[in-house]
Amino acid sequence: MLKRAFDARVIGAGIVGPNASDLIAEVAVPIEMGCDATDIGHTIHSQPTVSESVNFAAEMFEGAITDLMRPKRKS
Repeated sequence: MLKRAFDARVIGAGIVGPNASDLIAEVAVPIEMGCDATDIGHTIHSQPTVSESVNFAAEMFEGAITDLMRPKRKS
């Protein structure tokens, strides 16, 4: 996802891989509506599906993701 720095509005997205044509619709509508990453993160995404990855990307933008394991620190 691409967002504007001054207001966090989502202005674009790139998706590559299987089901990309299905996933881009998950971002196209919020872009058209002028949503920011928080709006996308608060939208209900069915689980477990590939569309949930759009939700994860939005939550990563906001620093609110809870479904991503943090890498282990090297000792």
